[in-house]
Amino acid sequence: MTDAPAPGAPMRLYSQTDHDERGNFHYEGDFYRAGEALPSLAARIEHHVAQYFAEATFTIRTEKFSGGRKIIAEVLDTPVDLTGRDVQNAFIVEVRDQMERFGFTRTNPLQDFWSCSFYCEVRIGQAYWAALARRRGIRNPVDMVLSLGAFKKRVKAGDRLKLVDAPAGHRLLGTTREITKVRSGDLILEGRSYLSFPRASAFACDGRLVRIAIGSEHGPDDHLLYEWQQAA
Repeated sequence: MTDAPAPGAPMRLYSQTDHDERGNFHYEGDFYRAGEALPSLAARIEHHVAQYFAEATFTIRTEKFSGGRKIIAEVLDTPVDLTGRDVQNAFIVEVRDQMERFGFTRTNPLQDFWSCSFYCEVRIGQAYWAALARRRGIRNPVDMVLSLGAFKKRVKAGDRLKLVDAPAGHRLLGTTREITKVRSGDLILEGRSYLSFPRASAFACDGRLVRIAIGSEHGPDDHLLYEWQQAA
């Protein structure tokens, strides 16, 4: 079942709602359901943004804390070039407007009052910048022979990683460090440093070279390129 506003009812979006003369802000979305459980709410939002932004991809995750609950939409890819800050902010507002349709917010900053059904955040993460870099043409492409999961199973303590390329000014460029421990989320390297595993979409390995995308709005194609020297 697809959510839809009531026939003839104007859809007032969150970003179009103003504070009144006393500082009160009151917004209730047309898809709001009182008392809705967080898993159900997140699932409905995920379905809606996937339909509304048909050419974009998102991942939706939730958080619960003492002050309430939060739904985070991370942009994985979109044909829109988000390198410009104005375009970036406009896209974030557009996505948040659609998420806020599922909740309510009542605030008054003059009285330090805030009440809402959930907190909302839109993030543009490294997965988006990696996708943008691929569309533009990446430097140091590496064939995907080993997936991230397969790499985790094969890499072991005693292997060595040589950093052969990195963003300009990287202090470890050209160094080779031994892996002392393999954990589920990272590699522990000699010198008490560690290398976190990225998302699968930001990883590529051909059995010798390992490429990890670390792009941002300032450098969408920024990456770390390692030579994987396996122990005998």
